[in-house]
Amino acid sequence: MFDRIREDVRCVFARDPAARTMWEVLTCYPGFHALTFHRLAHALWGAGFKWLARLVSHVSRFLTGIEIHPGATIGRRVFIDHGMGVVIGETAEIGDDCTLYHQVTLGGVSWNKGKRHPTLGKGVVVGAGAKILGPFEVGEGARIGSNSVVVKAVPPGATVVGIPARIVEDHTAARMTFDAYAVSGNLDDPLNQVLQSIGTKTDDLDGRLAELVRRLEVLEAKGDEKQEDREPRRAVASTRPNP
Repeated sequence: MFDRIREDVRCVFARDPAARTMWEVLTCYPGFHALTFHRLAHALWGAGFKWLARLVSHVSRFLTGIEIHPGATIGRRVFIDHGMGVVIGETAEIGDDCTLYHQVTLGGVSWNKGKRHPTLGKGVVVGAGAKILGPFEVGEGARIGSNSVVVKAVPPGATVVGIPARIVEDHTAARMTFDAYAVSGNLDDPLNQVLQSIGTKTDDLDGRLAELVRRLEVLEAKGDEKQEDREPRRAVASTRPNP
C-alpha cells in the first residue's frame, strides 16, 4: 500500500512541474486523493461490499470533485491532473502510466449490462474536456485532444482530435494539433481545416478564372477591332472599277 502511495507521489512529480514537496502532493492534490480512495473502494467492491464501496466512492467525489465508480479498473502510475469533473464509469479500464486532465469522461452509450465503457491502453493521454464514450479500446500511447468526442477505437500511438474525433495522420501535424489544455495555435477540427483549405483553393481558382476571362475579353476586343478595320478596306476595294 505504502509502495503504491510513494509510486503515485513520484508520478505527480514526474508530470506536474507545479509540484514542490511531498507534503504538498499528499495534502493538496485531488487526483492523488481520488485514486487513493478508489483503491479502497475497488477492494471493497471486489470483496462484495457493494454499498460500502459506493459510499467510499461518494465521499471521494464530494471531497475531490472526481467521480470514479468502484468497479472501474485503474492501473499503476495513473495521473489525474486538476481532476475536477472527471467521470470514470463502472466497466472502464485504465492502463499503467495514463494521464487524464480535468473534465474527462470515460462513459457509456448504452444502458445494457456488461462492458459499456472504454479501455485505455498503457500511456494514453486524454486532454481536458475530452469524452470517450463506448466499449472500445484506445491503443497504447494514443493521445486524445482536448474537447474531443471519441466514439470508436483508436489505434496505438495515434492522435485524435475533433467532434467526432478523427485521426491526425501526419506526425508533425499531430504534434502541432494535440494540446492537453486546448490552448495551442491550431485548435480547429480536422474536417473544418480541410474545408477551409478547399475554400482557399477555390478562391484561388476563381481568381485565376476571372483573370483568364478578362484576357479572353481583351483578345476578343482586339479581334473585333481588326475585323472592323478589314471591313472598310473591303468596301473601298469593291467600289473601285475593274481595269
